[in-house]
Amino acid sequence: MAATTGAGTTPPSGPTLLQVEGITKTFPGVKALDDVRLDLRHGEVLALVGENGAGKSTLMKLLSGIYQPDVGTMELDGEPLHVSSTREANERGISIIHQEFHLMPDLSVAQNIYAGREPRRLGFIDDRELVRRADALFRRLEIPLDPRQQVSQLSVAGQQMVEIAKALSFDAKVLIMDEPTAALNDTEVRTLFRLIEGFVSPTTGVIYISHRMDEIKEISDRITVLRDGQYIDTLDTPGTEVGDVISRMVGRAIKTDVRPSASGTDRPVVLSVRGLSTRKLLKDVSFDLHEGEILGFAGLMGAGRTEVARAVVGADRSTGRLEVRGRTARVRNPAEAVRHGIGYLSEDRKRYGLLVDQDVTANVALASVGRESRAGFVRDAWSRRVAAEMVERLGVKTPSVRQRVKNLSGGNQQKVVLAKWLVRDCDVLIVDEPTRGIDVGAKEEIYELLESLAAQGKSIVMISSELPEVLRLSDRVVVMCEGRVTGVLDNADATQQNIMELATQFGGAEHLLATTGAA
Repeated sequence: MAATTGAGTTPPSGPTLLQVEGITKTFPGVKALDDVRLDLRHGEVLALVGENGAGKSTLMKLLSGIYQPDVGTMELDGEPLHVSSTREANERGISIIHQEFHLMPDLSVAQNIYAGREPRRLGFIDDRELVRRADALFRRLEIPLDPRQQVSQLSVAGQQMVEIAKALSFDAKVLIMDEPTAALNDTEVRTLFRLIEGFVSPTTGVIYISHRMDEIKEISDRITVLRDGQYIDTLDTPGTEVGDVISRMVGRAIKTDVRPSASGTDRPVVLSVRGLSTRKLLKDVSFDLHEGEILGFAGLMGAGRTEVARAVVGADRSTGRLEVRGRTARVRNPAEAVRHGIGYLSEDRKRYGLLVDQDVTANVALASVGRESRAGFVRDAWSRRVAAEMVERLGVKTPSVRQRVKNLSGGNQQKVVLAKWLVRDCDVLIVDEPTRGIDVGAKEEIYELLESLAAQGKSIVMISSELPEVLRLSDRVVVMCEGRVTGVLDNADATQQNIMELATQFGGAEHLLATTGAA
């Protein structure tokens, strides 16, 4: 495996562990997979890449028994593979870590990991043994979680670690990881890579799905590329350039190392925040957001970036002063923030930004329902019209505006959230991790859209844990550490080194990176 043997080594060339041939899968109005093939060798990490909507997750759901193929064959260790449920897949030795969490928030960490497999004593669940097994698993995996903690109390990163532990608790031959590092910081990524190294053996293999090219280069032995539901190529990772992978993924050139022009701060201040503080974390946070500016927020996990966003829109209680275009704004809840022209795109778009079981039309109109309804009813003609306009304007890939949002790719779901706030015509947009779980092609589309909105006079606060993204988009960068602003950098002075120096200014890096509990 690349992570163990190092770059430039020859990928494993042993017998095939998992073979997929001629797989086709069609959903109403969409051919998700068309004659796709894939082979995973014993002892290898195979990266599976492609834009959102390329068919990666659909293929993995076929392997894990969630879907059944229309056409094609699958084999595991030379034997036909037919699985009709996740449980059956687990029994055959295939475990999957989904991009979207499959957890029960009101149960404990241990209960989630061993759901349906709980140890029993005298016919009853043995809670003590359940906790003991989970604790032993965490010690073996070096994961800092409390088995007794309720899952709803964990951060996104903590929940991801629960998913990883659950998958590794099975005696798996094939471990499928779908965007496993999307919510992890650098230290947690290193822990994950150690887990992968420990898992891979002459009898096992990993299929690793990620949009992060640096991770793929480090952890994988080979790379299989899908595009628009079709197999494109399989490349040996050593010696393969990232540009070659991306060109196969998207079929077009992607801009890199683009930086915005220096933005003057002589334009009007749209949002002014002074002395923003919360009981648990934020301490005297102050900043100004100018008209047409993209103001980036950077810092290590736990620095308080998301907490600033939630406090500004009234989702969390805080003290301090807000002014919108020079006038004091009292914002006690997100609805009042919207009335002041402030929209918030949460890092967890499915939980806080979308009604995933509703269609595109309902979601696009969501933030404007109160303003556009008549006698308590939303005008259907208006909703359909604005949804169609936004689908065309933002390039949302969907069969129709009646498509349920849960059936769209991550990038297209994010565009629907943006569309919701564009219809509401908010002057200030706070976007938290705008490209989390989104492929490189869709990322560029989101970048261009945010830049276009800023050029039209919208003011954007952009929070991201990816420093290249912060540098790519921001006119200025606010850096935070331990709930405080430690510096504000102009575009010309913003470098990864300068940002990291400010992000660790209080010497709190070890504290910030050590826990996957409350963020």
